[in-house]
Amino acid sequence: MNEPNPFLDPARQHELYGHAARLAGRTSALMRAKTSGHPVPETIVSLVHTHHARPDRLGVVLDIGCGRGTSSLVIAEQLRPRRVVGLDAAPSLLAQARERAKELPDNTVDFVEGDFHDLPLAAGSCDVAVAAFCLYHSPRPKDVIAEIARVLAPGGLAVLVTKGLDSYREMDQLVVSASLDVQADQHESLYTAAHSGNLDDLAASSLDVIAVLDEEHAFTFGGHEHAAQYLATNPKYSLAPGLYGNPGALAATLHEFLPDQPLTTKSLITFVVAQPNEEGRP
Repeated sequence: MNEPNPFLDPARQHELYGHAARLAGRTSALMRAKTSGHPVPETIVSLVHTHHARPDRLGVVLDIGCGRGTSSLVIAEQLRPRRVVGLDAAPSLLAQARERAKELPDNTVDFVEGDFHDLPLAAGSCDVAVAAFCLYHSPRPKDVIAEIARVLAPGGLAVLVTKGLDSYREMDQLVVSASLDVQADQHESLYTAAHSGNLDDLAASSLDVIAVLDEEHAFTFGGHEHAAQYLATNPKYSLAPGLYGNPGALAATLHEFLPDQPLTTKSLITFVVAQPNEEGRP
């Protein structure tokens, strides 16, 4: 019997996001491997410029699941709204986001701890709401989207971002081949709750979808050390206790079982742009 999807397992959230350094290390390894695909925060900004009626006069922009604040800071710098609110459930990530925000010339970004099923903002208070790479952490993503619809002002815009179900499949094969987790290619996708194939339907439960953009992103890891930095804290895999969280030991195991060579993998990134509708209003 398969273990619960770690992205939907409350018992694993502290393990996943209780230490900002783990997420930062995994994200850094992935970004260093990236060979194609536009930066996601810049694409979000571009979509707001394209689809919002007044992108140069925005009030509040809400960045849901803001994590370490990467998208929040890009939004603040490039869209220049009156205020950016970054919301996340992980205090450790918010602490790092606040530290990074000190580099901004003015105090326009606030980071708030909260649950995206119950957004701590008033109805109709946001011109833009972004939910990037977070909806698959909810067992009820339609409820989150209903909350987004509630807080959007008339004429507001939602930008939702997720990944394809089969993202990074080549990583699964590497893990199986090295006997790190012989069932790696049989585990449920981390993105089952909200993925490229169902995101527009989820959005349409409370919003009017006006645009869908799919973009394939490719990544080439330079060798076992590079791949191990990504794999060591990847929650999808059932690694031995001595390997989880230990990139050096993981790389040594990869060297033991497999010749060292680059690994190329892919992920489909989907952006859905939507607006409030009458049915989605309170």
